[in-house]
Amino acid sequence: MPPSVILEHVVLPVIPGRESEFLAAFAQARPLIEASPGFLGLDLRRGIERTNEFLLLVRWESVEAHTDGFRGSPAYERWRELLHHFYDPFPEVVHFEC
Repeated sequence: MPPSVILEHVVLPVIPGRESEFLAAFAQARPLIEASPGFLGLDLRRGIERTNEFLLLVRWESVEAHTDGFRGSPAYERWRELLHHFYDPFPEVVHFEC
């Protein structure tokens, strides 16, 4: 039986000096992911030792809700336009059972 909740874990390495700009763009992007079917919630936390790194934790009903649903949607294209240019290097996304 699959777990009832999946946790997406990703450390976002934002280009130093662009943190405020990233946070403003994330505020614009957040409603895009929140409206996605299977989305259950998210937390974004800023690093203490490396203040340009952010921990993004997203709760999904299933891995497919994230990978096929959100990533396959027009909303993801806009998410990508708003956020992906802030990362160096590009982050790795990992899913965990809750």
